[in-house]
Amino acid sequence: MRAQAHTLEGVVAGLLLVSALVFAYQVTAVTPLSGSTSSQHIENQQRATAEGALQTTAESGALKRALLFWDSANKKFHGADNGQHYTNTQDPPNRFLAAMGRTFADRGIALNVHVVYTDTGGTRRSQQLVYRGEPSDNAATATTTLTLYDSDVLYADPDGDDVADPTGTEIGDDPNAFYVPDAGSSSSVYNVVVVEVTVWRQ
Repeated sequence: MRAQAHTLEGVVAGLLLVSALVFAYQVTAVTPLSGSTSSQHIENQQRATAEGALQTTAESGALKRALLFWDSANKKFHGADNGQHYTNTQDPPNRFLAAMGRTFADRGIALNVHVVYTDTGGTRRSQQLVYRGEPSDNAATATTTLTLYDSDVLYADPDGDDVADPTGTEIGDDPNAFYVPDAGSSSSVYNVVVVEVTVWRQ
């Protein structure tokens, strides 16, 4: 009897142990379908897409031309539909915005684009290029750095054909002509800017 009792106790203890392990596993397991994992996967995808779009437009020169697509007389980007910046990338005035529209807006993804720079006093400041509202908690951000030179020229689009044309006005000629100040007056480097693209699903 005593042997049977010990055997029964062992079986019961084993069942309790297995049950506890199964319960603990179910409580702590994170599956590919869990909400947090799914959101992180989408965020990573959107960040990678934004990084790719920035790299492609930077290599083609479209990004830099968009930064220099500045109306110095009216202190705003050419074709800006809200103050100095854009809110609509569906009818883009330059090739960078056209690429952003195809990549994000056409897929129901909102984006903000900021140009971050350092002023002559060493303070970091930001100029909005595209603003579509306050990003969600699951927004993803990608950045790239561009060097501006004194000899870089402002661009305009007099024909409205989505092709930015150089105006001949160099940003190093007039300190008041451009939104980014000349922070490298002792060299040919005008300033170094960081372009930030933040994307999120609407």
